Amino acid sequence: MAIILITGGARSGKSKRAEMRTRAFPGQPVYVATAEALDAEMQARIAEHRARRGADWIDREVPLDLVPALVATDGGGARLVDCLTLWLSNLMHAERNWEHEVNALAAALPRLKSPVVLVTNEVGLGIVPDNALARRYRDAAGIMNQVIAAASNEVEFVVAGLPMKLK
Repeated sequence: MAIILITGGARSGKSKRAEMRTRAFPGQPVYVATAEALDAEMQARIAEHRARRGADWIDREVPLDLVPALVATDGGGARLVDCLTLWLSNLMHAERNWEHEVNALAAALPRLKSPVVLVTNEVGLGIVPDNALARRYRDAAGIMNQVIAAASNEVEFVVAGLPMKLK
């Protein structure tokens, strides 16, 4: 079973790449969205993603309980999780044990039958943030990305819309 992690910076083209990879598998694709439309700007971003994907996707909104959602949608088309870094932010904001949740996801992925394409942001390439919360988040994202990359069959890094195969 394919487990594909696609990482990159903001607006690098990673979501478009993930959509293309997900559509390459047979069956109706499932879009597992971790974002919450809490303001007008995020509502517009979500609408842009939906319009680009089209109506042939099954949409699931899953801000926190990612593993149960993947288990519940297993056995059908490929699932696209967009994105892990928003999921991590949601977990941290909800004061959940993000390390436990990430490890549970990594353990669950190889047991799934249907392909999973996961999108994440590479947030650690810039300067060290000036506040403790941002540093904790940056460090957590780096750890999460390493754990999920290790559990993945393939890893791609997208820069300027161009994918580079890492694994």
